[in-house]
Amino acid sequence: MSTLVTESRLADPDRSYRALIEAHRGLSDEDSAALNSRLVLILANHVGEHAVLQEAIALAKQSMEAAKDTSP
Repeated sequence: MSTLVTESRLADPDRSYRALIEAHRGLSDEDSAALNSRLVLILANHVGEHAVLQEAIALAKQSMEAAKDTSP
């Protein structure tokens, strides 16, 4: 069983971030949400392990809660 890798494995994280942002350019909020949903499902399939996906979901939720706690 694999574990979630949280260190950056991207050779150029800024380039990857820009690609994600550019993919949403010109989309409506609804289409942007649909793109995100499709991307998540494609990447979840790539991960291929339910336990790793569950760990990633938990980490994402924790980071959202932490962001709320630090908001003014």
